Amino acid sequence: MKVCTITCHNVVNHGARLQAFALLYYLKSLGHNVEVVDYRPEYMSFSDKVWYWPGVSVKMWAKLFLQLQLRVDSVSRHAAFERFSEKYIPRTKQIYRTLGELQKNPPQADVFIAGSDQIWNTSFRTGNDVAYYLDFGTPETKRVSYAASFALSSLNPECESFVKRHLTVFDSISVRESSGLKILSSLGFNGCTSVDPVFLLSSEEWDIMLGCSDSAESYILVYDVMGCKSVKRVAKRLARLYGCKIYSISSRRLGYADKSFPQAAPDKFVELVRNARCIISNSFHGTAFAMIYHREFFVVDRKDGLNERMHDLLCQVGLQSRLVDVNTSDCVLTERISYEDVDKLLYRQITESKTFLREVLS
Repeated sequence: MKVCTITCHNVVNHGARLQAFALLYYLKSLGHNVEVVDYRPEYMSFSDKVWYWPGVSVKMWAKLFLQLQLRVDSVSRHAAFERFSEKYIPRTKQIYRTLGELQKNPPQADVFIAGSDQIWNTSFRTGNDVAYYLDFGTPETKRVSYAASFALSSLNPECESFVKRHLTVFDSISVRESSGLKILSSLGFNGCTSVDPVFLLSSEEWDIMLGCSDSAESYILVYDVMGCKSVKRVAKRLARLYGCKIYSISSRRLGYADKSFPQAAPDKFVELVRNARCIISNSFHGTAFAMIYHREFFVVDRKDGLNERMHDLLCQVGLQSRLVDVNTSDCVLTERISYEDVDKLLYRQITESKTFLREVLS
């Protein structure tokens, strides 16, 4: 069966690329011909030049020079992500730059799958883009969502009619968080929850597919997508308690880290999580991969309000205690996770998610 997925596959974010890869890999393992719709709207565009014209303002030129290292890291990071996609993520031959192009000449498929990741987050441009609600292709093509995330506990009332109108085309709806089910219900839709695609693959499969290797060094891994002072304070305490170095895989170099990997591709991200003593992050996928590799981890709340998805994940596996702040005691920070219990809960959810995919594609 020919299957096309659409998701935020082209953003420079480790989790976004890895979830796109994981869903494609799992569907291919079921025997389907799968590729991601190479949709790259203007709001997801990126200039791959280190030097660019910042304008006539002296202030803007000064900013460019002061942030030159950040710009170099950003361009190199983007190139590394693109190499990852070229190697691991099959995409449609046509690159769609606009919704109009996608609607005029859509890819041919038996099934379109929207998701995973924050494609329906209406505080982002994606959540207001009908491409992510599968508003393209022929009426005969089956339309499904898989682990799509609203990322919020509730929709802004101004967005409700838009989302409701565009969800009517779906034959089956799967969301990632229980809060998503509540949103669906409030709009008059039924659905189910499914795990993020990264959980569809075992740690052994990730190792084999990405060629992960061991590390001789002992380190705490920081994945801070917000530049959070609380993450810094907790990370320094953890490094002291564990007696090891601090590594960072954030997009910006962290002054308190012994080593920073701002240019690292998604496969390097997985390898760094795999070999870490402990992970401290405010990222959903930083937490997810820590679970996959049975690593100790802690989560610090985000200030942008996108905490629902991490809270939901921790509640699903009974690990609410891993949500910490600067006042968390050393006893909690040195407590070990019982992954035997976590795996039992995850196994049931993973099994149900795989069943959902097999059934909608049967």
